[in-house]
Amino acid sequence: MPPLRVRAFTAVSALGDGRAAMRDAIAQGRSGLRPLGPHDFGAEPMAEPLSTWVGRVDGLGQPLPARWAHWDCRNNRLAWRGLLADSFADEVGAAVQRHGAGRVALVLGSSTASIGATEDAYQALDATGVFPPQPDNPALHTLHSLTGFTQEALGLQGPALTVSTACSSSAKAFAAAERLIRLGLADAAVVGGVDSLCGSVLFGFHALQLVSPEPCRPFDEARRGISIGEAAAFALLERGELGSGGLQLLGHGESSDAHHLSAPDPDGAGAEAALDQALARAGLDTGDIGYLHLHGTATPKNDEVEARLIGRRFSPDTPVSSTKGMTGHTLGAAGALGAVFSLLALEHGLLPGTVNTRAPEAGLQGRLLLAPREQRVRAVASHAFAFGGSNCVLVFGRYDGADS
Repeated sequence: MPPLRVRAFTAVSALGDGRAAMRDAIAQGRSGLRPLGPHDFGAEPMAEPLSTWVGRVDGLGQPLPARWAHWDCRNNRLAWRGLLADSFADEVGAAVQRHGAGRVALVLGSSTASIGATEDAYQALDATGVFPPQPDNPALHTLHSLTGFTQEALGLQGPALTVSTACSSSAKAFAAAERLIRLGLADAAVVGGVDSLCGSVLFGFHALQLVSPEPCRPFDEARRGISIGEAAAFALLERGELGSGGLQLLGHGESSDAHHLSAPDPDGAGAEAALDQALARAGLDTGDIGYLHLHGTATPKNDEVEARLIGRRFSPDTPVSSTKGMTGHTLGAAGALGAVFSLLALEHGLLPGTVNTRAPEAGLQGRLLLAPREQRVRAVASHAFAFGGSNCVLVFGRYDGADS
């Protein structure tokens, strides 16, 4: 596949706003997780908060600017914060000037979108017997709410797609955008994902007995489950020549386990197929990958299957880590947030450690980074796996001008 230039990228998470906050957290091995409080999301406080830790983004109480009031909800407020971080919206504006608004596509992933606003509406209905005014806007209460708001906020007129495949959603957004550009339907694409804290997710994962009562510990022998987080992560992909130091999307791979509604294929066959596709599109093999950003949710089965895949396909010298102990599992935003961690590793030569993990399971001992490492790498792979066996692997590279 012809590489695509990564013109700009950014993220907002529990670690803070923008790339500098993420770099600082990586360097310090800092976690953004904290105990869930009764006022951490929703219009009304929770009567009985779960005993768990979350990756919450502060400061989302401010409504959207008045011209976008019809899109106002926690998820779209988080998206707006992400668009402002690192002047990302200005970079998109420059792309619109280069190519035209109709030639810039938008592909975003989310698992719940604005469902938090729907939850608030039903709470108001229970209390008063009537819905508040905002539910009269049906577009707000759909999975496409995030993309509809972002398209309007950025003034884009190209193809606009929402991907909702649980925790692989925003990784698959990169693959969909690459196809749109390769097929000549766009010259550039805004990709990414946004998911915010809400009751449906927290209590849903709790009902599945997957939520940890302590900060999550990916690949730890004593791991107890996930910590839910929220994030907005974006990238701007563009065809065109690369200058020295340019970052690229080199390949992507997608597959479906077709095995179980929630449990992964025990042999990781689907995940391995996605990895093979991504490497083939990039023209690389596993020995060319200098760092691997793992999905690593800290659930017993997912981590076990992913660790076995790493053990049979990658050299023991290949450093790997999961960043869920820093941000929590950000669900539909996790793939794009993993892409941002991967791009930062390429750009700065700083590989993140696996925060909170103390005793890695046997299959990853000596491979799993527990602390950050300074190491220049030229190719990085990032995993995103989801319920339903939806898998996506992305490969990014750094072009330094030394060769083609």
